[in-house]
Amino acid sequence: MNDIENVSRETLDALQKYVSLVEKWNPAINLVSKKSVEDLWERHILDSVQIYRCAEPGKIWVDIGSGGGFPGIVAAIMAKTENPNTKFVLIESDLRKGVFLKTVIRELNLKAEVITNRIEKVQAMNADIVSARALANLNALLSYVDIHLAKGGTALLPKGISVDQEIADAKGNWQFQYDKIQSKTDSQAFILKVKDIVSA
Repeated sequence: MNDIENVSRETLDALQKYVSLVEKWNPAINLVSKKSVEDLWERHILDSVQIYRCAEPGKIWVDIGSGGGFPGIVAAIMAKTENPNTKFVLIESDLRKGVFLKTVIRELNLKAEVITNRIEKVQAMNADIVSARALANLNALLSYVDIHLAKGGTALLPKGISVDQEIADAKGNWQFQYDKIQSKTDSQAFILKVKDIVSA
């Protein structure tokens, strides 16, 4: 995939170390499904890389409901050489997953921190970029994004085959601008770039 062909050897090495850590920790804390462990690169790494590629450079990137670190950790690995001024904040309420994320950040020396709390209880982050993957439907997601996204910021929200219905449902409660970008890893998936979110 073009998204990863031009990355540095340092970045590829870091991604491989991350994959190894996911494989090591997964049996204990279920970071990804057992089935998708066999396809980590395509299902999770490359999918996260393409989310990163949709972002404009920003100073603060907040990944909400980070889970095993997709896309937050992958984006932080990519940014280490490409956008070293970007700081990442990963919000994850599960304590065990929080420990895993902190371990990865320490071992890969990433410019990132983990907040182990519920998204709505974390003080507003005023982020340039907010990402969330496989967390909630768009209507619910926008209520979380709205807390942490700075004015003029962008939310990157990967969605599946029901994306159009989710957009229609969300428009009952929110006004927003969006671009719908076709996923390169799944023909039925999209990445929503959402801006100018206002409660209707």
